[in-house]
Amino acid sequence: MPAKVDSRLRARPNERFVFLDRDGVINMDSDDYIRSLSEWMPIPGSIDAIATLTHAGFRIAIITNQSGLARGFFDLGTLNAIHRKLRDLASLRGGRVEMILFCPHGPADNCGCRKPKSGLLRQVEARVGIDLRGLPFIGDSLGDVLAAKRVGMEPVLVRTGKGSRTLAQGGTALNGVAVFDDLKAASEKLIDRWCDS
Repeated sequence: MPAKVDSRLRARPNERFVFLDRDGVINMDSDDYIRSLSEWMPIPGSIDAIATLTHAGFRIAIITNQSGLARGFFDLGTLNAIHRKLRDLASLRGGRVEMILFCPHGPADNCGCRKPKSGLLRQVEARVGIDLRGLPFIGDSLGDVLAAKRVGMEPVLVRTGKGSRTLAQGGTALNGVAVFDDLKAASEKLIDRWCDS
């Protein structure tokens, strides 16, 4: 039975959506994980980019792997506090994060929602009633790129976070993927393209 569209989130005709990874795109990343509210620090310009996208008419969804939950590095209360901080900072600048979906599992759990699988993206598609094909997904890792490609989205890579490392590793999956220095630069390009279309 197909998932029911959430009437509170239902997409209206001609609405624009953009999907973002969290760690390394919006906030500083760490190979040791972001384990506390005090460790969560926005990348310069990223919160302003969210506000700018909102003002330009984009609805924003964040799709993030958070295996630190499964590993016991932080609990759900900490994760929720981090996401409240993110939303509050965006709101102070007039931005809005429509939804945040996260995978709490570790790599060995083989769940369908952990990027590079596309389960979380399909959840948004079902809840909002949108076609993901052609929509932008801005990330910093190969997992982000592959998840986007699996559902026909347009992957965009930023050099922040793991982005430079991802670029150095190369591979055919990156062929044709647009690359920007950071979320601010990527969002400006998206808005320019939208205004020109």
